[in-house]
Amino acid sequence: MEREKTFKTKTGYCHILPDKIILTRDGIIGNVAKVTVGNNISRILIIYGGLSIALLYFAFENYQDGKTFSAILFGVIGIYLIFGIFSSLNNSATPIIERNKIKSVDLKKGIFGLTRSRFEVKFKDENGKIKKRLIMLPGSMNNGQNETEKAIEIMTAENLLGRK
Repeated sequence: MEREKTFKTKTGYCHILPDKIILTRDGIIGNVAKVTVGNNISRILIIYGGLSIALLYFAFENYQDGKTFSAILFGVIGIYLIFGIFSSLNNSATPIIERNKIKSVDLKKGIFGLTRSRFEVKFKDENGKIKKRLIMLPGSMNNGQNETEKAIEIMTAENLLGRK
């Protein structure tokens, strides 16, 4: 009997099929059509951009008022958000990734209690651009160690992990 090629993620399930990878919220592949976020993360990046502009404005205002500590604090947070925006420009939120478009799959191990383990899937989108899709694995409070081991086993068995 063949083992099911599904593992838990932070927000749902990842299904490894012979021709594609599908991410779902409830574990039912047929419900992918109901996804509201879609492929585009620009809305989130615009919100972060507005927030960073506001923080930099408050940093400038506080600097003019002689409030150095709060000016530095707001400035550092604003610059950190801008850096995050630029590093996320090539990210994708697509729920379906064609396996023949995948360039590489890397595992980024989490730090226990601080960060989650994740897969970084680099693939070509429909426009031919290289995009990155993060598959966040469950954290330590949700049986993360066992689920991560199961996910690594599935990705290795499917010859996806470490693929270049």
